[in-house]
Amino acid sequence: MSTEISEFPSSPGPAEHAAVDRPGLGTGDDRMVGGEVDVPSGIPARVPTPQPGDPRLARLSLNQRTTAGWSLREAVDGCVAAGLPAIGVWREPVAEVGLDTAVRWVRDAGLRVSSVCRGGFFTASDPDARAAAHASNLAAIAETAALGAPTLVLVPGGLPDGDRDLVGARERAAEAIAALVPAARDAGVTLGIEPMNPIFAADRGVVSTLEQALDLAEPFAPAEVGVVVDTYHVWWEPKVHEQIARAGAAGRIVSYQVCDWITPLPADTLLGRGMMGDGHVDFPAFTRSVAAAGYTGDVEVEIFHADVWAAPGADVVATLARRYVELVEPYLAP
Repeated sequence: MSTEISEFPSSPGPAEHAAVDRPGLGTGDDRMVGGEVDVPSGIPARVPTPQPGDPRLARLSLNQRTTAGWSLREAVDGCVAAGLPAIGVWREPVAEVGLDTAVRWVRDAGLRVSSVCRGGFFTASDPDARAAAHASNLAAIAETAALGAPTLVLVPGGLPDGDRDLVGARERAAEAIAALVPAARDAGVTLGIEPMNPIFAADRGVVSTLEQALDLAEPFAPAEVGVVVDTYHVWWEPKVHEQIARAGAAGRIVSYQVCDWITPLPADTLLGRGMMGDGHVDFPAFTRSVAAAGYTGDVEVEIFHADVWAAPGADVVATLARRYVELVEPYLAP
């Protein structure tokens, strides 16, 4: 089994559609208030699109996977145009342009890098594969530090081909994280364990709950290893709000990522992440818990959905900004 699974296309997807005036919709602010349509649902926007400089956007970050058709350059420019102050970058688009170029683009745009996706994939049983994963993760730590991001997101990895030893795979993940801690500490990077919904336990993430992730993190200092609270992955977890409080008390929440759980699930369940408000997640309740736990960092919108990816990136960003100020931002105050 490969030590890493990539979900980034090798080249940009559909080109942007230029904005045009449409009969009856007006122009400028009139159109933004009265004529915009959310993607991918196609329903009329419920709130006006927040504009650059709106203080409600101060903690909103675009995870680069949400606009998968955009190159890194396009994603940086899209954040600036929409007034988003932060971006969560993925390693593949950074590698396409080179780390030095990526660092310069982000710095010159005045953006924060909220996190780097991703490290991990620790669970191979073959020693050579584990060594390769370790080397890849060391490189990821260095890239995270160079980009000025506080957190490297870790996806633990699934079961190797033919392996049914879930306990053993989790033990290998724990050992691999421990081996990375010295390098992360020296680089000033916090390793963020991302628990994944149990439907991905076989192929992507043997750590399925926030409780399990916290248990893995506890042997280390909070500045060394923390946890990612992703609504898509943990919305179902029993006592999840207690676990969020536990994470906050220990200072271990290193990233808050939001998207919705939609049904029916698509044939490729990986693409079942929906726009906030289109599914079943209680975003006010989750956000209140995260805020009460003391988290003050950026909030990343990370969506994997074929229809979202097919839409013009500017429309996606406008929709997520509207849904964010409606469903998430009002509940960030502790």
